[in-house]
Amino acid sequence: MHNETNMNSPAPQSGLLDRSDTRVKHANNLGGVIRAFFDRVKSGDLGSSPVIVGLIVIWSVFTFLNPLFVTPNNLVNLLFDCSTVGVISLGVVCVLMLGEIDLSVGSMSGVGSALIGVLWVNQGMPLPLAILAALSVGAVIGSVYALLRTQLGMPSFVSTLAGLLALLGLQLYMLGSTGSINLPYGSSMVDFGQLLMMPAWFSHAIALLPGAAILLMGLRTRAHRSAANLSAGSVSGLVLKAVATTIAFEAAIFYLNIGRGVPWMFGLFALLVVGMNYVFTRTKWGRSVKAVGGNAEAARRAGINVTYTYLTSFALCSLLASLGGILSSARLASASQQAGTGDVNLNAIAAAVIGGTSLFGGRGSAWSALLGIIVIQSISNGLTLLNMSSSLRYMITGCVLAIAVIVDSLARQSRVSHGRA
Repeated sequence: MHNETNMNSPAPQSGLLDRSDTRVKHANNLGGVIRAFFDRVKSGDLGSSPVIVGLIVIWSVFTFLNPLFVTPNNLVNLLFDCSTVGVISLGVVCVLMLGEIDLSVGSMSGVGSALIGVLWVNQGMPLPLAILAALSVGAVIGSVYALLRTQLGMPSFVSTLAGLLALLGLQLYMLGSTGSINLPYGSSMVDFGQLLMMPAWFSHAIALLPGAAILLMGLRTRAHRSAANLSAGSVSGLVLKAVATTIAFEAAIFYLNIGRGVPWMFGLFALLVVGMNYVFTRTKWGRSVKAVGGNAEAARRAGINVTYTYLTSFALCSLLASLGGILSSARLASASQQAGTGDVNLNAIAAAVIGGTSLFGGRGSAWSALLGIIVIQSISNGLTLLNMSSSLRYMITGCVLAIAVIVDSLARQSRVSHGRA
């Protein structure tokens, strides 16, 4: 009997391995990939799906109401407008992922714009040094917010609200009684903000990179998972995704080149998004930001330097806000008291949330800033073409923001119920 037991004992393990192999093969099928996607959606892992669906709806409605919305030159103007506030929103993502907020990004962008006018135009400082000084001021101010939060326990809502008022006063003081400083037309900075476009060949070459990155990184991930005897996606599905991405980007570039082309300013914004996405997903610092945003005390006990994470995140947020102000001054060819005021502050924060960054902390992506600002600027651009008042734009944007927060809240509850929070 003892020998019979030994002879039969491997059977359950063999059956287990057979079932595991079946699951792996099933996951490698295209149908399995699709079912896995819907399973993630049901469990609250929505990714960028809601904002992409919303963007398709917005563009379809505005195109139906006014076909001029999708003309190449109008889309080029849309990309210009996205770049300035989008850079600010990219910084907001950094602090939202910590579960914090920075209400002063609009005023910080105004100070960055004013510093360019004062240092470069009035004081005659070389433009690169003036830009470096503006960015340094932004980093220092963001560091102050972080120290107030970590050393004194001051909520970021309060410290950045105080910063909003102080920076607004500083901006008015620097610009003086004139209230504005015109940047020289024909300068490299103004040309960058208004005129400079990528060569067609270069933009088409850049459009090949996303698909190539998806394929190469996907193959590397698949190899690692296969080596660990884990399920890996099918090669055919990966190739299909890479090809579809390449076709979509190349078609978009081709269409934009029918008009003025792809602005270098938007190229800078896209480069920052790609860089920040790499930092968030592939570096220790990025993982630390998500861990601190999920549970700061647990992150501290795990050995993460929470103070350093706060310091760098807030500093980066204010630095990018200052950069957004610099780009705004290049776009408008002036540094004025209106820079950074109005709806700049709210749009930058709303773009990050609408794009999918969670207000609860711990979840977000650099792509949130890109997708969110395209949604907001599409609404603004479309209503302008329809000659509708700005009041309607505020109401629609507010509704979209509310829907985004509701979806995020429901997704968070779903992740909790599925044990994936």
